Amino acid sequence: MKRYRHYKQDKAIVLSCFGSIIDQDKYLDLKKLVEENFEQYEVFLSFSSRMVIKKLAQDGVIYKNLPQTLADIDMLGYRNIIVVSVNLFPTDEHQVIKNIVKGFKKFSPANIRYTNAILTKTKDTTLFLKDLDQKVTQENVANLYIIHGTPALELGGIESITYSANFLEFISDTNYTCSLEGAFAYYATKDRLIQKMQQDKIKNLQIIPMLLVSGNHYIKDMVEITNELNEYFTTSIVPTQTKAQRFNLIELETTQNIILNNIKEEIIKLG
Repeated sequence: MKRYRHYKQDKAIVLSCFGSIIDQDKYLDLKKLVEENFEQYEVFLSFSSRMVIKKLAQDGVIYKNLPQTLADIDMLGYRNIIVVSVNLFPTDEHQVIKNIVKGFKKFSPANIRYTNAILTKTKDTTLFLKDLDQKVTQENVANLYIIHGTPALELGGIESITYSANFLEFISDTNYTCSLEGAFAYYATKDRLIQKMQQDKIKNLQIIPMLLVSGNHYIKDMVEITNELNEYFTTSIVPTQTKAQRFNLIELETTQNIILNNIKEEIIKLG
């Protein structure tokens, strides 16, 4: 193919993230980690949230979405591209990544592949959740894991959310789960949650946000839920497990290892 002679650059990795106005530095740290582990690859960062992109642009911080980033990489002439799904669950945001990659492959001669979302494989997910629960659990303190959730029950990947919630509740009698805006949302289940915790004689409770970064949902929703539950239990948000001021999942070693292993798997498939 005559056009292919312009593709002289070898390897690129694109981290496709939702984005955060408050904690975008966490994605920059992840980019640095990937660069350190895959030195032969040029690493790019893209955000999918247009609200985040526009807000950061107002402050002079420029990011692009995945289609824009892939277009730039294609113009630079990269032959092999891996798009990394930096999404906790393989739901709607992950599906958008898949659709974008499939679309680009129809007209770009580059070899483009995408990784799984973080909690896609059963074994990875099980070990991740078990490790997380062991890290955060404190003696005589119950855990309320709050998953962001997805807005439609028909979306692919919802099995991952369901399994995660079921597994966390299965491994401990003092683990409880709900979502922010998905199935079993807090606003709809809080009365039953409170009732069940009282029946279980819970006195102390910690909130574990199942969020990759500690953005607006952490600052607003998690704090509001903590304050509300404080009327019934001694409630707090789980202490951070990393150097960050607020608890997040993206800095956990188990999260990062899954992301790195997902990239390695796609590198093998590139041939």
